Amino acid sequence: MKPSEGHMTYIEFPAPSRESLHAARAFYGQAFGWMYQPWGDDYMDTAGSGIGSGMTCDHPPCKPLAVIYTADLEAACAKVRQAGGAITQEIFAFPGGRRFHFTDPAGNELAVWSDK
Repeated sequence: MKPSEGHMTYIEFPAPSRESLHAARAFYGQAFGWMYQPWGDDYMDTAGSGIGSGMTCDHPPCKPLAVIYTADLEAACAKVRQAGGAITQEIFAFPGGRRFHFTDPAGNELAVWSDK
């Protein structure tokens, strides 16, 4: 099913180390039955959590990261800038698409992704 424009589709949880990343994977598997797909040593994701979710220890943020879908990443980045958001990570590729990170005027960090 194609994500809807502007909807949050993913949340990324930080881990301070690879050890804690793997401990969290085991925890969520045991507690909720989530199964993870590893993407290297520092990232894994699951579709079993209802909303897509992942865990990372590759330069982790200090809080979970909500991720919003868009069909046009460049246009969304321009709209975020025009609305007063600050881009904290320019557009980059990842397995499954591309994304950028931004902070809103209240200081919350989010990301926007596209599969194109």
